[in-house]
Amino acid sequence: MATVSSLGLSGLPLTDLLNNLQKNENQVLAVISDRKAVAQARLTAYGKLKDAIASFQKSAETVGKADTFGAIAAKSSSEAISVSSTNKAIAGQYSIQVSQLATSQTLVFAGQADRTSAIGTDGTLSITLQDGTTKSLDLTGQDTSLNGLANAINNDKDIGVNATVINDGSGTPYRLLLTSRETGAQNAVSNISVANNATLDSFLQYAGTDAANVTQGQAAQDALLNINGVDITSATNTVENVIDGVTLTLNQTTTTAATVSLSKDDSVAKKAIQDFVSSYNSLLGTLKSLTSYDVDSQRSSALTGDSVARSVQTRMRDAILGGFDASQGTNLSQIGITTDPKTGELQIDDTKLSAALADNTSGVTSLFTSDTGIGKRVSDTADTFTKTGGMLSSAQDGLTKTVADIQEQYEATADRIEQRMSTYRTQFTQLDAMVSQMNSLSSYLTQQLSALGTAKK
Repeated sequence: MATVSSLGLSGLPLTDLLNNLQKNENQVLAVISDRKAVAQARLTAYGKLKDAIASFQKSAETVGKADTFGAIAAKSSSEAISVSSTNKAIAGQYSIQVSQLATSQTLVFAGQADRTSAIGTDGTLSITLQDGTTKSLDLTGQDTSLNGLANAINNDKDIGVNATVINDGSGTPYRLLLTSRETGAQNAVSNISVANNATLDSFLQYAGTDAANVTQGQAAQDALLNINGVDITSATNTVENVIDGVTLTLNQTTTTAATVSLSKDDSVAKKAIQDFVSSYNSLLGTLKSLTSYDVDSQRSSALTGDSVARSVQTRMRDAILGGFDASQGTNLSQIGITTDPKTGELQIDDTKLSAALADNTSGVTSLFTSDTGIGKRVSDTADTFTKTGGMLSSAQDGLTKTVADIQEQYEATADRIEQRMSTYRTQFTQLDAMVSQMNSLSSYLTQQLSALGTAKK
């Protein structure tokens, strides 16, 4: 808005009058601005509510996964063996002896004076592994120096070996080193040949034993271990599918047997349930802060009386209390979770929950993870509010449009007021000039009449 310039030539209080008119016009803008602030506050409140629902939904999805329950804690008595487990493992104890680790094969080729000079021209490199698979690499038009061979081999994801060039410090220091990409006897190289490049074939040729140009630096071998008296062979040092739900990582060989212990661990499930309860209570706290009414100050919150907020509270409570274990009829109160009648918040009896997890694992699991369980019910209910087209999402979209419409109304009204005030300023300026002229004329006539009166005397 343009400020009112000082008039006052006529002596009339036109500036004060224009300022008062401006204030009266601005009251209309204040009303529109207040409407926008209310709508914006509701929109912001919906955003906070949506975040609280999403957080609660995430905790419900966690507690609704079967993997959350029945966890098994795995422990090894020796650093030679690392162990991890899933809930498919069964509690028990195993004696494990590691007599051999799995290794990769390495082949070292004859030294060359130059790592960038070509070894013959073109050719097709073929590498056969012990398991019988053969992979070929076309070198036509490619660099056949040690550097070029290493690059070509490393860029082929299927050839089965990695290559590098090392410097041994001798007169012919540059040596090609091939290492099988996987450990285990079946992943060793059994044959190397090059077709259509006799020079390179002579240099790389390998038939499973040391030759003039190549020696085996390290043999490929399988890991050998014994579990509770049963001999096990593994191509890798990561041993899976031998003990159900257990992965063993072999780090060293052992001179005495190591003990791997598997025991039931309810801490994961317990924490997930505690987080779920905490998240629900946090949602209730958010709802309370957004919908409360202060009687003393007679001030309402952004969503006081809001139907969507009421629906969130009602339907989330029903989703929780309506969940049940269809197989055994287990419910929340039976596992130590009850509702505070004053606040509506959930409370946990820690002792009772621990006992339920220990003695009724299947019932607790079903209560949270089944199709009629709490996890799915809460997640599905949350979707009805937060998904595109859902109740909360639709309310946000509506308010966003309302805020935009109010802003347009504000701008249009401000333009009309500016035009009206511009008209007022023009009219008042003209009035000020006219009255000023009249005052001047009046003063002149008064002076003339006074002069005439003096002359007659």
